[in-house]
Amino acid sequence: MEEKDLVKVSGFNLPISTKHAIELCSYIKGKEVSKIKDTLNKVIQEKTVIKLRRFYHKRGHKKGHLGPGFYPKKASMHFLQLLQTLEGNAKNKGLNSELLKIEKAITNQASLSWHYSRHRGRRQKRTNVEIYASEKSKNKTKEIKK
Repeated sequence: MEEKDLVKVSGFNLPISTKHAIELCSYIKGKEVSKIKDTLNKVIQEKTVIKLRRFYHKRGHKKGHLGPGFYPKKASMHFLQLLQTLEGNAKNKGLNSELLKIEKAITNQASLSWHYSRHRGRRQKRTNVEIYASEKSKNKTKEIKK
C-alpha cells in the first residue's frame, strides 16, 4: 500500500473516554466508512449496540445480542466528525469517498487536564484518535467473487 493511497485524520484532546474510543476503534477496523457512519448514527439513537470486547466487566447484556454491549453516544458523535473529515481529505487527494475502507484506527490517552472545583480538582477525560483509510477497488472484489 502506497502512502498516496492512504488517507489520515487525527483528533487530539477529544473529550471522550479512552476506553470507549478503544472499543469503537476495534469495531470500525476493516469496515467501510459509509456503513460505519450509518451504524454510529443508530448508536446515537440507541437502536444499535456496540459489542464490548475488552472493557466488559459488570456490563449488562443487551437485547438481541450475545454478550455485553453499550451505547457510546458522545464518542460516536466525535467519531462521526472524524469520519466526515476523513471523507473530505479523500476528496482532496482525488479518491472516491464512497469506496473508503478503514485500515487502522489508533487510540491513545491524551495529556491530563484538571477541572478545578471548590473542594478538589477532577481529572478530565482526554483521548487522541488517528484513523487511516484507503480506497478499495471494485475490480479486486469482483475477482475474488469469481
